[in-house]
Amino acid sequence: MENFDKSEIEKFSSLADQWWDPSGKFKPLHLINPLRADYISSKVNLKNKKILDVGCGGGILAESLALKGANVKGIDLADGPLEVAKIREQKRNLGITYEKIETSKLIKKKEKFDVITCLEMLEHVPDPEKTVKECSELLNNNGDIFFSTINRNLKAFTLAILGAEYILNILPKGTHDYEKLIKPSELLTYIDKGGLDFSEIKGMTYIPFFDIVKLSNDPSVNYIIHARKK
Repeated sequence: MENFDKSEIEKFSSLADQWWDPSGKFKPLHLINPLRADYISSKVNLKNKKILDVGCGGGILAESLALKGANVKGIDLADGPLEVAKIREQKRNLGITYEKIETSKLIKKKEKFDVITCLEMLEHVPDPEKTVKECSELLNNNGDIFFSTINRNLKAFTLAILGAEYILNILPKGTHDYEKLIKPSELLTYIDKGGLDFSEIKGMTYIPFFDIVKLSNDPSVNYIIHARKK
């Protein structure tokens, strides 16, 4: 059964030309990306690690991880951002492989990875639990996996959707659907059912007026979870 939403894919494909504009519609992603990449590298020595970036988009995170010495494969189903990522790779030659493929099909190809990242992606698929399970199947034993998403509560709705998309216009309107947001307790359940051991949860805070991003112990809006394969 397919685990993707065609309207979500079309939405991000239509914004492909803006993916690498640091002051454009993906500005928050550019600002938070160094924080995410540094957090991942603080938990795992990325040198020569085989990494899968699920939902890689235009390759913002994939490039950062490659620059830290990792061997990165980025996958996505949106043609537009993926083509942008491939063009950048041709110019930068960071050794990143990009492919339009679902995680379920990678499993059939018996591919395995030392580290998997699935950031700001789970809230865009119909069945996030299935995605977590498939990511777990692609992870080597004792491997590390990172998920980030947005909490589902009034504060998250006010800041991440109403504020970011409709008042401050720092994200395209309609980027997120409140009903698809995921509470940490739900994601932790998916992680446990997927055969993963929870390691840590951190909040990711973005203060738009000052372009400040930081990690915190408050996962009430954006958060990132680190887990390991049992």
